[in-house]
Amino acid sequence: MPKVSPWPASDSESLRRFYGDAGDESVIVSVPAPPFLRLYDTGKKVTRIRCHHRVADSLLRALFDAHGKAPEVVSRYFGCFVNRNMRGGSKPSLHAYGAAIDLAATGNGNRTHWPMRATMPIQVMEAFAREGWLSAGAFWSRDAMHFQATR
Repeated sequence: MPKVSPWPASDSESLRRFYGDAGDESVIVSVPAPPFLRLYDTGKKVTRIRCHHRVADSLLRALFDAHGKAPEVVSRYFGCFVNRNMRGGSKPSLHAYGAAIDLAATGNGNRTHWPMRATMPIQVMEAFAREGWLSAGAFWSRDAMHFQATR
């Protein structure tokens, strides 16, 4: 992890102060996707990633770094900005702020515990950690496909 995380705490007030309102598309940018990124379910090339403008550069650095360690995993994109609540909850997901990304969903889903059953390589988690992103698999022992820009 960086010595000082550039990201907010994950409570609602900290997220709102740092990222603005969940679902606010005025702070979402569309950045060119790395050439290796493919849609998880179809294999179609991803050309743009929609994310919060404050995470865009960091996200791209993390993706390129992680791709160098585990290209077969990092190439399987499952989404970034999606205006929705957390699964099974009433609070906005980090995806609704454009501050989370999911990669390689097969074998790394919400109920698949890491490292016992999930297949997300530690090297991918480390690449995101170098940018200060939290890996759900490393921090909550499940949902290893999920990475978020919070501390």
